[in-house]
This record gives sequence, structure tokens and C-alpha cells, in this order.
Amino acid sequence: MKHNKKRNTAFIYETLARELTKAIIDHDRDKKQKIVSILKEYFDKGSILAQELVLYNTLLETTNIQGSIAERLLYETKQAHSQLNNKNIFSVQSKIIATINKNLGQEIWGTFVPNFKSLASINAIFNTKTPVKKKVLFEQAIIDRMSAHLNLSESSMLRPIDNLTYHSFIKKFNNKYGDVLQEQKELLNRYITSFADGGFELRLYLNEELSRLKSALRGVAEEKTEPLITQKVKDVVQYLEEFRKRDFEDSDLSKVLKTQELVQELVTNDYN
Repeated sequence: MKHNKKRNTAFIYETLARELTKAIIDHDRDKKQKIVSILKEYFDKGSILAQELVLYNTLLETTNIQGSIAERLLYETKQAHSQLNNKNIFSVQSKIIATINKNLGQEIWGTFVPNFKSLASINAIFNTKTPVKKKVLFEQAIIDRMSAHLNLSESSMLRPIDNLTYHSFIKKFNNKYGDVLQEQKELLNRYITSFADGGFELRLYLNEELSRLKSALRGVAEEKTEPLITQKVKDVVQYLEEFRKRDFEDSDLSKVLKTQELVQELVTNDYN
């Protein structure tokens, strides 16, 4: 069964998320702003695509549950999806596809999304045109994955790309973006998902992360003897203090990313 990834809401979102991450790392402000604008317009909390994305993620992110619970969860998720207006989804998807093609170029559809096979399987479950036999097989695969302690092999799912293409992309991506700090990856992930959940998870994460950064910087300021370094560190701490008193803005993202890198560098290197 051929899968049209452009009509897969979760694939569209994942593609934009990965392209946004690359744009931020590459300091491509123009591309970053275009993607942010698209995410805000089409995946704002309460939008039809955001509602469908939640259902995709329910099946995609749930693991280690009992088989009976997995079956019930799948049933309830399908029921919730059936309540969405498919014509409205199709219409909005057409608009976002056109917007992406115009502002980012059609080559963006070649972006590699690691969990594409799972997204394609869930899309087939939601698709009313999927033959019954195939739908049952996809549903069982999803149930097995949610109830298994280890990820189910995706050999039974769709294979849109060959192994050579897969490993080639992974190698290139890791070579270019593999040095991103874990805390930076976490921040980027929270920032991207904030467009679909209204920023709740991002605010929770920032509350803890900014406290960690301030504590680390204050410790460094007390230990350093060079006045210039000490003053710069204090300036960053002051920025973090002021930032906690206002809403997070797009321009803050790069500053927090740089602060995370600064802390890592100061902690792991001796400047005395």
C-alpha cells in the first residue's frame, strides 16, 4: 500500500521539526523564521492538525503497557480520530503543503524522519480507505510495540527507503549535528513541541534548566580570577534572572543554547 507522506500530519510536523533544528544549528535565521511561522499558523494549540498530531503521538510514544490496555488505547484513539473532520484535515493539509513548497522548497520532503515507518503505519490505521486486512495487521503491530518491553522490529512496516539511503543519511546527519549537547537537544525538542502544546512542557523545562545554568555560572564566577571572564559570567547570570520574569521569545532560543554551551565549556576547561 503506497503511503503519501505529504498527507501524514505527523510526518509533516516531524519534517518541520528536524528542519527547524538544522536551521537553528546552522544559524540560518531566515529559514528558522519561516518554519516557526508555519508551525505557529498550522500547529497552534487547538488547531485541527494539532489535534490529529496528539492522536499520532498517543500511539507512537506509548510503550511498556499491558496488551489489553494497548488494545483499549488503540480503540479509543481511533474513536477520537473518527470524530475529527477529515475534509477539514485534508483542506488544511493542502494549505500547509502549498505553504511549505512556496517558502521552503519541495526538496524539504526528502528530509529523513527516523520513525517514518511507524508514522506510516498509524496513518494507515486512521485512513478509512485502508483495506481491512492490512489495517488489522498494522493495528496488531502497533499493539505489539506498545505492549513490548523492547521496540518491535519494523520489518513488518512500510519501507519507503532502502538501507543504503538510510545509513548514508544517518552518517551525514551525525557527522554534522552529532556534537550538539544533550541539554541542547532537549531544549530544541521542547521548543519545537511547544507549538502543539501551548508551551507548557517548555516552561517546565526552562524553569529547571535556567536554575541549573545559573547555579553553574555562579560557581564558576566564584572560582575564576580573571576580571573579564568573571564579569562576562555575571552578565549572563543577570540575563537569566531577567529572562525568568518574562515570556520566552524566539530570540531567546539561541541565547539559551549558547549559555548551555558556555557552561559546558567553563565547567570542562580550566581558565584560571
